[in-house]
Amino acid sequence: MKIIRVYEYGEPEVMKLEHMGPPEPLAGQVRLRVEAIGVNFIDIYQRSGQYRPELPFTPGQEAAGVVDMLGEGVSSFAVGDRAAYAFVLGAYAEYVIVPAEKLVPVPPDVPSSTAAALMLQGMTAHYLVTDTFAVQRDQTILVHAAAGATGLLIVQLAKLRGARVIGTVSSEAKMEVVRAAGADEVFLYDNFDTEARRLTNGHGVDVVYDSVGKDTFERSLNALRPRGYMVLFGQSSGAVNPIDPQILNARGSLFLTRPSLGHYTRTRDEITQRADAIFSLAGSGSLNVRIDRTLPLEAAGEAHTALVNRATTGKLILTP
Repeated sequence: MKIIRVYEYGEPEVMKLEHMGPPEPLAGQVRLRVEAIGVNFIDIYQRSGQYRPELPFTPGQEAAGVVDMLGEGVSSFAVGDRAAYAFVLGAYAEYVIVPAEKLVPVPPDVPSSTAAALMLQGMTAHYLVTDTFAVQRDQTILVHAAAGATGLLIVQLAKLRGARVIGTVSSEAKMEVVRAAGADEVFLYDNFDTEARRLTNGHGVDVVYDSVGKDTFERSLNALRPRGYMVLFGQSSGAVNPIDPQILNARGSLFLTRPSLGHYTRTRDEITQRADAIFSLAGSGSLNVRIDRTLPLEAAGEAHTALVNRATTGKLILTP
């Protein structure tokens, strides 16, 4: 089988394509024949050494495919079932071993590429708008990186809940994509806080969903209403500098949270409920999952470079 291995942290070139025999599942595990692999910023953080999994390792945290072999004691899946997963390292491969409890079934009306695109970003968008800050009708929300895979899903889910959505993007070319997803207003990052206040008659938005981090954080606080929510769920531009909590008071008793998907999928029930919700919306056509491009496994470095350079609108998928 084909597999990507990383033996040292560094630039995309450290990812090496190798060939080896497929692994066999142990008790409680499933072997999945991979059809689609989702590419995420966490893959880049791990490959570069910003996060440091033990070397050597195979990147990738999500994939979808077909159950190929069952380990002892697995009764929740059968060979031939379509399934997907997130939060198991090693997705950049033709075959992966996954604990059965981490797998979710994929409905017939959801392609594998869509399933792989939804496991991390789809469930992230779902918990952000339903739990971290439960978006309500007629509220105004601000979504940074709105043309990215997660951003586009947040825009759509918030519109389904009746919100007014403002999006920010890094180029004019991305504006139409975000408008097509349902955003009411779209701006470049320049002066987005001023624009957000103008659009709310000086009041400020109810919540900011920020995956950019360092470059947008302080101005995001400026864009919020009193008692507004700052939801910092990523740091594509770098880590946010330490802040004095008094700043939250001075800006209007703001709330700040730094959530992660793992804390919103702590049980098997939470994983399946979120996955079922987003698969249902995607299968019915209520949620459009935009695939920016699909690349072969050998082009994993190209995919990482495109993501870092903000050269994507939607999800990047690798295929073995």
